[in-house]
Amino acid sequence: MAILNLVLIAFIGLVAGGVVNILADDLPHYRFPRLPRYPDDMRRPVLAWLGIGAFVSGQRSSPGGVRLSWRYPLAEAGTVFAMLFTYAIKHDAPDVSDLQLVFWLAYMPILVLITIVDIEHRLILFSVIIPSALLALLDAILTPTQHEPNLQRALLGGALGFGTFFALYLGGILYTYIAIRVQKRDITEVAFGYGDVMMAALSGLMLGLEAVIFALFITVFLGALGALVYILARSLMGQRYTMHTALPYGPYIVAGTLIMLLFSTQVRFFMVGY
Repeated sequence: MAILNLVLIAFIGLVAGGVVNILADDLPHYRFPRLPRYPDDMRRPVLAWLGIGAFVSGQRSSPGGVRLSWRYPLAEAGTVFAMLFTYAIKHDAPDVSDLQLVFWLAYMPILVLITIVDIEHRLILFSVIIPSALLALLDAILTPTQHEPNLQRALLGGALGFGTFFALYLGGILYTYIAIRVQKRDITEVAFGYGDVMMAALSGLMLGLEAVIFALFITVFLGALGALVYILARSLMGQRYTMHTALPYGPYIVAGTLIMLLFSTQVRFFMVGY
């Protein structure tokens, strides 16, 4: 039965990864998703609808010679891995119901989609956040436990995530305004976008009040570490870091959310001893 579940989840994850690729291609540009296409907007044949299928079947390139990037099979493989990993570490947990596990599995392709779009376009889309927030609220209503948020804790967590990042968002705008006045040059980027604010709110809805506090600390730590690695990498490649270079922050919020979704007990024990 466990093997059958793994096969089923892997299949669902593969299909979900294909949908993630379609949405990542279309939602930043169009109101509704379309059938899978190559980067030159030519439709892909059915065997190439999945990125893995396109690579395996030799249909990675369109008739015009434009190739699919490695993002397509990697997104599908990443979605499969995230769902299988979630199932592997949570399906035997005594306080996790089957319905709770279904919700957590559903979160995985959503978080992969948010990560891809933010990396590629530096956007976190309301068209993804709003239905995901409704799903998180439904999760809180249907599966409240001692360790997972009920509706009240989910709403409080969402409010805390929103409020914390909204304050950072306003601080970023103020910093940019001061920097423009001092340096007397145009700066079009801000430290945090409003999409980051909405992603932090979604994190709070998924995690609840207590867990989102840990997730925010993890997010800030990973964000600082990521910026440091980026600066060092550019330095090692002989490229100078430019002040006010915008870096996507959504992946760090996603990472903090994932860590607390899957390892909340371990993180609490490590950070506060209980």
